[in-house]
This record gives sequence, C-alpha cells and structure tokens, in this order.
Amino acid sequence: MPRSFDVSVQSPTTVTQVHGAFGDENYWQDRFAAFGTATTLDGLEVDDDDAVTVRTSQDLRHDGLPRLIAKFYPGDLLISSTETWTPVGDGSVRGTVTIEVAGAPGSGHGAALLRPRGEGSELSFTGTVEFRVPLVGGRIESYLGIQFTEHIPDIQRFTTDWIAAHG
Repeated sequence: MPRSFDVSVQSPTTVTQVHGAFGDENYWQDRFAAFGTATTLDGLEVDDDDAVTVRTSQDLRHDGLPRLIAKFYPGDLLISSTETWTPVGDGSVRGTVTIEVAGAPGSGHGAALLRPRGEGSELSFTGTVEFRVPLVGGRIESYLGIQFTEHIPDIQRFTTDWIAAHG
C-alpha cells in the first residue's frame, strides 16, 4: 500500500532565488557532488513562462543500497526523476515530482508549493512512495518515506547555502 509523507521547510532565501537556482545547471551539478550521489542531469529546460523541468537519473549499485532493499533486489537500480517547477502568479512556484525505478517495482510522486514567507520562503511537499512487493513493500515504503522526510530539509539547506555562495 502506498505511503504518503509531508514535509515543510522554511528558508531565508526568496522564492525567486530558489526558483532561479533550480534553472541553473551549475546548481544541479554542485548539488549532486555535495550529496555524493551517482546522479546524472539528463535534461534541464526553462520555458518561456519560466517553468523549469529537470530530468535526472541515479544509478544505485547493489552494494550501496540500504540493506532492507538490497535484501530483496540482487541487482542495481536506476532511479529516473522528473521535477517541474512552475510560477503560479502570486509569487509562489508549484512543483511536481515523479520517480520511476528500473530494476524494482517502485515509484513515487509528489506535489510541492514554494511560497513567500516573511523575507524568505517556505517549501511544502507532499509525496507518496510505492513499492509493490508482497509482505515487505510497506516496510520499504515506510523506510523511503522517512528518508525523503529527512533529505528534503537537507536539500533546502544546501540550496540556501548555494544561493548565498553564488548570489
């Protein structure tokens, strides 16, 4: 059964600054390097309406998988992700995220709202992960939900620091 999670994080950076970082290839390369992931930027597009679409793939080698997942999947996994960040006209930006996993029956999706908060911004994210495996899928989904809940604030802190260093 799919597991949902909610995360809300405040930042001293503005919506415009965060959205601008999302449209900068250097931001993504620096973010991948900072988190030590084997992630590749497969596409970055900024359209005429300032919507940013980011496509990535992450190669997870079996020996680097969390034990709970590695126990059930003897091979490597490839995670493909697409994020779209679209201004909505009130100073906010809406985000959508989709995640597909090659090598395992897993997927995820989420919806985000990045809105002004005081002199900075607030990111609210609601996501769902699903790992269709009898008996243990729920444990894997719970684990992944916790990982996302902990990782999203880390990404927001990185983004704040990156903007301060490059702004």
